[in-house]
Amino acid sequence: MKGLPMGMFSNFRYRKISQTVTVNDLLKEIFRKSIHFCAAIVPFFAAWNYNWTIFSLSLVICLYIFCESLRLRGISIPFISRITAFAARSRDQGRFVLGPVTLALGVLFALILYPPEIAKVGIYTLAFGDGIASLAGRLLGKTKIPFTRGKTVEGSIACFTAVYISSFLVLYNPFYSLLIAFLAMLIEMLPLKDYDNLVIPLVICSFVCLLP
Repeated sequence: MKGLPMGMFSNFRYRKISQTVTVNDLLKEIFRKSIHFCAAIVPFFAAWNYNWTIFSLSLVICLYIFCESLRLRGISIPFISRITAFAARSRDQGRFVLGPVTLALGVLFALILYPPEIAKVGIYTLAFGDGIASLAGRLLGKTKIPFTRGKTVEGSIACFTAVYISSFLVLYNPFYSLLIAFLAMLIEMLPLKDYDNLVIPLVICSFVCLLP
């Protein structure tokens, strides 16, 4: 009888909610994208203390690389290794989980290379556009986009909407926000894997710099 609740929970975790996605897959994606959403608070810390924020991001990147290297050698770091293992996708099994590094680097480079308001647009695009697109694609995605390795129309529409709203709340320019959202949607369609965390904020920030 003791094993019954655990067995029921295990069965629930691996129950399919779509043709290819299980509850466990969705829970992992929600956890992963919650980290993306946390990136949205970084510009507020940078506005409060820019140097401290840059130092903290750099320290987090170095600490993560160190811990992940140990994990691959079979040395488990309490809490950090378990989080990494849970958040890892199937393609990451037995490999260095690169996503957190590229995410932090994307935010860091945006803060270093661009003015605060422009960096904020790029970081919000990464946090909300990529994050919401992935969750919407998992939950609602039915119409696959050819040559995108599984990206869906529903996910792309969610990305466009999220980026439009977040960009407008920074720039207060509906036309610019429309252009930024369209560009972000195109980038999100590309099969860049974890490198989209670098490409999205840098391309978006560079594009905003070119706007008159």
